[in-house]
Amino acid sequence: MEETPTPIRVLLADDQALLRSAFKVLVDSEPDMHVVGEASDGAQAYALARDHRADVVLMDIRMPGTDGLAGTRMITADPELAAVRVVMLTTFEVDEYVVQALRAGASGFLGKGAEPEELLNAIRVAAAGEALLSPAATKGLIATFLAQGAHAEPPAPGSAHAERLAALTGREREVLVLVAAGLSNDGIAGRLEVSPLTVKTHVNRAMAKLGARDRAQLVVIAYESGLVRPRAD
Repeated sequence: MEETPTPIRVLLADDQALLRSAFKVLVDSEPDMHVVGEASDGAQAYALARDHRADVVLMDIRMPGTDGLAGTRMITADPELAAVRVVMLTTFEVDEYVVQALRAGASGFLGKGAEPEELLNAIRVAAAGEALLSPAATKGLIATFLAQGAHAEPPAPGSAHAERLAALTGREREVLVLVAAGLSNDGIAGRLEVSPLTVKTHVNRAMAKLGARDRAQLVVIAYESGLVRPRAD
């Protein structure tokens, strides 16, 4: 007899009670997930994440008091919450704080106007340890790095970024470039003519060597390091 998988434990963090209620009804309607707590700011989200050992936190970026960005940093800085995945909720998919959120350790982000199925899929994707970066989101990140001048110069020899990248094999660097381009494991597998499992192995090894919490941070590292230099066209 097969064991029933443990439902995904979801924590909702938003200062709007009505929105939390709507999300709770949606999440609890699914047999493979349920809401374990509701928070109105980032500090409360952190405390509840510890209390309930949530698998996924849906975190609004803008909240009074401790905002979602600070709350995400608190969660990702706690070794006991290393398995917790944070999905940022934004009014606009490409938000001014998105890059900061990814640097803070968020696994991705989702617009508040997303369809119900998109929200549920985001929870499942994050719980599975994958990053939630849509093509539109990836383009937004590239635009942000362009605006910040992250494409100006590659890292100098001996710099922290150069040393970290030097630890990657040639194939791992190749995979990292494709991850930064927004390709999925299946897409990368097709491009390199290898299996998706092989790609996943390369991605996991790259994350370990670069100290990245997940795939989303690989995208940030790829641009910050100069390995990928975004074009304005």
